[in-house]
Amino acid sequence: MWKICCASLALLFCVAAQAEAHFGMVIPSTATVTEKKDADLKLDISFSHPMEMQGMDMAAPKAFTVTLDGKSEDLKASLKPATVMGHKAWQAAYKIKKPGVYQFAVEPEPYFEPAEDTYIIHYTKTAVAAFGGEEGWDEPLGLKTEIVPLTRPFGNYAGNVFQGRVLLDGKPVPGAEVEVESYNKTKGHTAPNEYFVTQVVKADENGVFSYGVPWAGWWGFAALNTAKEKLDYKGEPKPIELGAVLWLEFVAPKTK
Repeated sequence: MWKICCASLALLFCVAAQAEAHFGMVIPSTATVTEKKDADLKLDISFSHPMEMQGMDMAAPKAFTVTLDGKSEDLKASLKPATVMGHKAWQAAYKIKKPGVYQFAVEPEPYFEPAEDTYIIHYTKTAVAAFGGEEGWDEPLGLKTEIVPLTRPFGNYAGNVFQGRVLLDGKPVPGAEVEVESYNKTKGHTAPNEYFVTQVVKADENGVFSYGVPWAGWWGFAALNTAKEKLDYKGEPKPIELGAVLWLEFVAPKTK
């Protein structure tokens, strides 16, 4: 009986570990460009558990774009294989040539998660502001689902409160659940227990949510919804988790 109990507990812990929050990730080398030396961006694109620094293999994205002044450019051909958190990921280079707010967006291939018996599709984006440009950061890109910032998504200090609106098919999602995690790249933060790994907030009746960022670094916000349609997996229809993911950098102020 004791062996059975131990085996059952081990299985439960295994399932719990497998069911951790997933995040599509698009992390540029900088979120603000003020000098020409920073204009050659490098963007890391992955699918991971960012707080615990656990990677997953990511297939080549279905789409990768940048939008500036309402015009989108296809960047998929610029993607190169890379390794992030020890797993298959992607990297792209992009040169910023003029002032503006550059919105980068990734649509991945559907990922089947056996632990949740569901497909996951995370529409992931981030914004880079360059050479004083500030217009257009609050414009939706027309993705299947996305978070539209209500707080300017760059030039923010650690400790600021961020607000965003969750859209699905272009419409606000009342009561949307939003998962929040830090990209713990330096492994400088350790969660007290599993409850602290992924923060969770709920949107209001207008799809608006708020979160106070506790420390500096890159932070991901993932609003999760279930698609109306299903995808086939080995002859069985499976549900689809649609994630609207937004990544922002929060910075500690310089001190003398």
